[in-house]
Amino acid sequence: MSKDDSELLTAPQRVESILILLGKTYPDAHCELNFSSPFELLIATMLSAQATDKKVNQVTEKLFLKHKTPEDFLTLTLYEMENAIKELGLYHNKAKNILSTCRILVEDYGSRVPDQMDALTQLPGVGRKTANVVLSNAFNIPALAVDTHVLRVSNRLGLASGTNPDLIEKQLKSLIPRSQWIQAHHWLIWHGRRICAARNPKCQDCPLTTLCPSSSIPVPIPN
Repeated sequence: MSKDDSELLTAPQRVESILILLGKTYPDAHCELNFSSPFELLIATMLSAQATDKKVNQVTEKLFLKHKTPEDFLTLTLYEMENAIKELGLYHNKAKNILSTCRILVEDYGSRVPDQMDALTQLPGVGRKTANVVLSNAFNIPALAVDTHVLRVSNRLGLASGTNPDLIEKQLKSLIPRSQWIQAHHWLIWHGRRICAARNPKCQDCPLTTLCPSSSIPVPIPN
């Protein structure tokens, strides 16, 4: 499809075309945090703030060997919890929130992670993004988490506008069929990590060039 042809598409046709191309480009897109239970995913996602999934996986690989339940985590002191995640940013607040969340899960939810947005976002350190990640990946409940990659890519593609993740989420949900929310989240993240980087996006390699209003971003010339 040429740039001229893409300009003739209706808004719904353009969104559909973008989703089709993303799906073909990233057929295996999935959550890149390692977990074996809803609780492990909750903890991993809480740890992922201002940290890469790769680094979080390195930390949780050791952490989850001996600590698989909220009760296991509550055997740790705050100092021990901090020390276990010290390689990650914001570890002081993360350690405090994780232990507080584990206490609430034990006392109020029988050590189970709730599968409702309201209940999840009442847990210390859990916002909409973390809750959406847990709902979609642990419980297969349609949700669309907006992280920095989703926000950036959706803005560049003209699917949304602004810097408020909650508003971006609403805009995307109004455009993307509910049945595709989970996968669209993964597609946008993978595209942001692999091609549409914050700096020096690989526009020359992008399958969405003709559909992207930001495709005129200069492509860096190798020295």
